[in-house]
Amino acid sequence: MGATLKDYMSTVATPSIACSGLPTRIRALYIATRGRTGGWLAEAFAADSALEVILEEAVGSTAGLARLRDEAFDIVLLSHEPGELDALELIEGYRAGGANEPILVLGSQSEQEMAVLCYEVGGDEYVCVHTATTRNLIWKAARAIQRYQLRIEHQRLSQAEQSRLQREHEEAQQLLAQQGILLGELQTLDENGKVDRAKAEMLRSLDDLAAPPHLPPQLIDHYHELLRTYVIMGSGNLTCELHRLASLLVSAGLSAQQVLQLHLHVVQRMLGGLGTRSTRHVMTRADLLVMEVMVHLTEGYRRRYQQRIHPPRQLTLPGFE
Repeated sequence: MGATLKDYMSTVATPSIACSGLPTRIRALYIATRGRTGGWLAEAFAADSALEVILEEAVGSTAGLARLRDEAFDIVLLSHEPGELDALELIEGYRAGGANEPILVLGSQSEQEMAVLCYEVGGDEYVCVHTATTRNLIWKAARAIQRYQLRIEHQRLSQAEQSRLQREHEEAQQLLAQQGILLGELQTLDENGKVDRAKAEMLRSLDDLAAPPHLPPQLIDHYHELLRTYVIMGSGNLTCELHRLASLLVSAGLSAQQVLQLHLHVVQRMLGGLGTRSTRHVMTRADLLVMEVMVHLTEGYRRRYQQRIHPPRQLTLPGFE
């Protein structure tokens, strides 16, 4: 009954940094002046068991830069002593020299006065040594390390994504080149079904994937819009549109090679406008589109052939047989 609130609080475990996913062991470099070494800081860290801090010390900016160049640290603690060691100017030099470790500035001025200036030159945190507790310093150091690790992970993922998009773009260009080779071989078939290799070689370049001659620009633009819609929506809502397009191509007398040449020309133009965006989805949908167009085109010519060999006959009137 006589227990006090202080007695109760002494039995409650202090929250651990490990519970928040922050590091439990850090290696820190403290850059100080000759007048204020890191003994007090080491004692403060040793008195708090929230995490293990391996503190190493360098006196002066030159020694600190040399340690950062030769060794790896989780965080840099930088003493700010105006007139003797200007931490803000030093951070600018470190960042310009390629140092990207998180940096905490320890100074005697208030955080309201120095925090923004610290952020502007590339520092991660500013801590006033007169008002901050050891636990507060530890938490700020741990959070700065976590933000640094997140930045590194974000850069790694961004680079991986850029590499993936570049590979997709190269694969799409190779596939388009192979389809261009196929088109060139089809265009050089002679009456016996043999390929004129010399002429086919001239058509292998992607620059030769021009639109078929004598096609109106309106038809090319219409196919481009159709392909773009097909990439977004798929074939489910475009069956009637593709049937009408195939009927128009049949009426114009375009061959399968000419339709393929039109398709490759439009695909090449679309890929050129994608930039670094994904091309795999575009190529997959483009292949489905040309397959569907070819099916409609073949069916259109088949119906025309059937009508030619079996023309409609007018029935005779009764009594005139």
